[in-house]
Amino acid sequence: MSVDATMKILVVEDSKITRKMEIKALNSAGFDNIIEADDGNDAIEKLTNDQNVDLIISDWNMPDVSGYDLLVWVRSDEKCKDIPFIMATAQGEKKQAKLAEDAGVSTMITKPFGPPELKRVIEETFSGEKETGNEEGGNTWEPCLSASGKPVLRAAHIQITDHLTLGVMKKHLESGTFEAQSFELETHCMPGWNPVQKSLEAGEIDAAFILAPIAMDLFSYGIPIRLVLFAHKNGSICVTKRNGGGGIETIGNRLRGKSFFIPHILSIHHMLSNMFLRHVGLNPGLAGKEGVDTFFEVVPPVKMPEFLSANPDAGGFTVAEPLGTKAIASGEAELMFLSGEMWKYHPCCVVVFRDEFIDHYPDAVREFTSLLVESGQFIANKPEKAAEIAVGFLDPDKTLNLSVPVLKNVLLEPEGIKTDDLYPVKEDLDRIQHYMVDEMGIGSLIDMDAFVETGFADSAYENLNVARRPSALRSISDFMLKIADREGVGNTIKVNLDREGKYLFFRVGDENYGVNVLSVKEIVGMMPVKHIPQTPHYIKGVINLRGHVIPIVDLRLRFNLDEREYDRSTCVIVLENTVGGEKILVGIIVESVSDVINVKAGDIVDTPSFGVDIDTGFMMAMAKFDGGVRTLLNIENLFSDEEMNIIGALA
Repeated sequence: MSVDATMKILVVEDSKITRKMEIKALNSAGFDNIIEADDGNDAIEKLTNDQNVDLIISDWNMPDVSGYDLLVWVRSDEKCKDIPFIMATAQGEKKQAKLAEDAGVSTMITKPFGPPELKRVIEETFSGEKETGNEEGGNTWEPCLSASGKPVLRAAHIQITDHLTLGVMKKHLESGTFEAQSFELETHCMPGWNPVQKSLEAGEIDAAFILAPIAMDLFSYGIPIRLVLFAHKNGSICVTKRNGGGGIETIGNRLRGKSFFIPHILSIHHMLSNMFLRHVGLNPGLAGKEGVDTFFEVVPPVKMPEFLSANPDAGGFTVAEPLGTKAIASGEAELMFLSGEMWKYHPCCVVVFRDEFIDHYPDAVREFTSLLVESGQFIANKPEKAAEIAVGFLDPDKTLNLSVPVLKNVLLEPEGIKTDDLYPVKEDLDRIQHYMVDEMGIGSLIDMDAFVETGFADSAYENLNVARRPSALRSISDFMLKIADREGVGNTIKVNLDREGKYLFFRVGDENYGVNVLSVKEIVGMMPVKHIPQTPHYIKGVINLRGHVIPIVDLRLRFNLDEREYDRSTCVIVLENTVGGEKILVGIIVESVSDVINVKAGDIVDTPSFGVDIDTGFMMAMAKFDGGVRTLLNIENLFSDEEMNIIGALA
């Protein structure tokens, strides 16, 4: 149904960055008449003074007056009691939803959420037709059959390395390396955990790669699912904002009073972060909880690097790879620890199936499980090939800007993700649920024997000679000593991953310089250049290259070296650069081109500081070789904005 886009909406959220994100989502959904409240008290004051609010969207966890307290007040106030109330919560537990329903909430929405989900919930709120399944097992599941009569196995995942076994399986099925006899695969890449959870509950998918604690919570409330395999072991990373300084011993001071991002309340990331932050003297928790001094905030995994950089109150995050390594490589974060350093070979994401699919198509589940196990072996044995597959599978639309070096580093990390032993260990899952229930007060205890179906894994591993990787939760003091010894060193390679790659090297004066081959469009010999009056002396003019007008810059003159005659070795390297968001071509005149070299992250060091009077902005880094060092150029900084405007005008 359509709702009034002009209605007045009160958004109540204590986190400024989350409030901005929610308002942006509302704007994208077509709603612009919005007033803001930064906590429950502020909301009550605004509602008391303004009786024309048409909808309230409130966070649950806020200091002083929580969203739940606000809901109780609204429903008891004679003038406000009929205002529709959407509760936004980070916890996502079924028992919390029941508490809000008893207090009179109109609709619940689990954070984080995007415009489509928010618009749907608003429409449900005003139509009175909430999307709910039956209490005993979610919505009705229906099989999907292909033209050949095979069941189409609909599997959901998100954009993290934890789900790469599915990507490898898909690639091998498409190439013919694998051949599925009993199913056809259909993968669904989703933007976050909420859509995965809702699709699984509603019976819209047959299988999901999902956080183990979310799956356990769904099972505890009667959703008909069973766990058949671990999706991976290890694989997550904790980072803090870059340049925090002070070493591991001051991490408590660095994070006190800050937000700390996690992908979901019901996650291993929340559990391990809680353990770590407690040990450094902090009392982590959700806003509104008494005594909390570091505030867990649920953020979509793919948004964490952006939010860390943009929010001055953000301290760090724990997330699945490759997002942490990507944040380090792009200069937004620094490594704190890998999850495997705290709990060696721990579970995290698991593979679950709807009971109906298992009951109808056990052979398909058995074959799917076996092919996942084979895919896990492939990743362990051929990480370089797996990294190439990962880029296309995890970032098909290039929104994350993932690269093969980043993925390869993640897969080769000694304490990183492991996929060669995916056998589901009930004792490890039991450890997770007991810590969450007993120490953190979240989740519910379930019967692991009823939840975990090991028969399919038994079949998959029956004829494989695979060594089991039993988990080991390290003592927190030993763990802290380990990361203290590694402090600073662990960032070195990861910081340079975005700079790793193939470089074209050339000579200007007495120096060798390199540019990433991805920016090189063409290399041509010297040709007639048409001079353009009133341009800087190093901009020699333009050339006509097969109908394209390309500005030409003499790099020797740009570097303030003496002019020299061009000879047979002189050439023009045509580079692609960006001006005002537009791609343009610019040619640089160099004295000679030497070679293309694959520069590894371990061979890259930062450019040294030469003093305030020397401009080194165009120098991206230095590459170490046996015969010395060469300079890697940052073509984005090779010219000033004013110079690029002149070059852009000539193109």
